[in-house]
Amino acid sequence: MDENAFLDIADAQMAQLEQDIESAADDADIDLDLESRPGGILELEFPNGSKMVINRHAAAREIWVAARSGGFHYRPENGRWLNTRDGEDLYAALNRLLSEQAGTTLRLPAR
Repeated sequence: MDENAFLDIADAQMAQLEQDIESAADDADIDLDLESRPGGILELEFPNGSKMVINRHAAAREIWVAARSGGFHYRPENGRWLNTRDGEDLYAALNRLLSEQAGTTLRLPAR
């Protein structure tokens, strides 16, 4: 996949993630500070002060997640974003990671 094609799908995914995370935080009544930065970066700050960064990485053609529990890389495959180590779906991972950092259950819609 060339860089322009990757940027198109990654930017669309990042915009969807922003909406889905905001919605999940609202549903869980969590005061999550979410900022979208230039270059395909989402910065999240949780009420407990912990942070998470989700960004697109054009050179690797991946979406990266930096969470309190570690760093994770996701590649697009057949319309989904899958972890490069264990194949876990991005949305399944974010449900777990967001919930861990928030200290309560957050659920993103299935995609």
